[in-house]
Amino acid sequence: MGAFRVFHIIVCGLDSIVARRWINGMLISMVEYEEDGSVDETSIIPLVDGGTEGFKGNARVILPGVSACIDCTLDLYPPQVNYPLCTIANTPRLPEHCIEYVKIIQWPKEMPFGADVSLDGDDPQHLTWVYEKAQDRANTFNITGLSYRLVQGVLKNIIPAVASTNAVIAAACATEVFKIASSCCETLNNYMVFNDSDGIYTYTYEAEKKPDCLACSQVPRPVEVTDPATMTLQDLIQHLCDNAEFQMKSPGLTATIEGKNKTLYMATVKSIEEATRKNLTLSLAELGLQDGHELMVADVTNPNTILIKLKFASNEVEMA
Repeated sequence: MGAFRVFHIIVCGLDSIVARRWINGMLISMVEYEEDGSVDETSIIPLVDGGTEGFKGNARVILPGVSACIDCTLDLYPPQVNYPLCTIANTPRLPEHCIEYVKIIQWPKEMPFGADVSLDGDDPQHLTWVYEKAQDRANTFNITGLSYRLVQGVLKNIIPAVASTNAVIAAACATEVFKIASSCCETLNNYMVFNDSDGIYTYTYEAEKKPDCLACSQVPRPVEVTDPATMTLQDLIQHLCDNAEFQMKSPGLTATIEGKNKTLYMATVKSIEEATRKNLTLSLAELGLQDGHELMVADVTNPNTILIKLKFASNEVEMA
């Protein structure tokens, strides 16, 4: 590779996949291309990323537009743990169930600090209230192991950190930054995994760049629709949030229908959300969406708008 722009980003302390994806998308948007379609290497800002979970960790080097980006390997990130509501409400067995019950059911119902006050995992008063209520519920079901620290961990999705693992991954990331800045030797190509839960084990491999990546390719990602007459816009939005390949948070959708750009739904702007809320219960067919229709999707996970392409399964059956 040639000379990179003299600016580097290290992402070692970010707990959020959303933050990683946003930075990843921003760096990709800054990449410039030559007339023949090749990447202008001087426009590349390398991204050095590291993360740990207990005794496991990873470090990687991303060259936006050249190597696999965060979204190319999105399925490598473990899904967040969710507890069934029936278990939380009726048959709690773990202290985490008691905490989730207070968070999901008791807080909205009792509104201890006012109707417009959201639960804040960093507020000591909120934490104390949740801890006391969760302790009462734990006592009712003879559940032990509840602690103030556990309450904070559940509310903020905190994963326990091990100092030795953090040190190894931080050193690996710092080494890669030194390599890039000094050109003293080749950088990591491009993903390193570390595990010291039972002895010490590490290996490297080259994560492959996805040709239809949501972030670093210009190819619309196909979304299969079983029946456009029954699948609602709400179902489509839920699919974009739950599917491992998308993992969106609050997507806003826009489409060109009959030659006009139409916002189907957007939750981030109150006035637009109120105006488009009625579309959530309409089927894709009722909205005028057809097989092959391309939708523009905006989400907090990416600073850029991405494209998805509807693929109706019913058309495939008819053709067969």
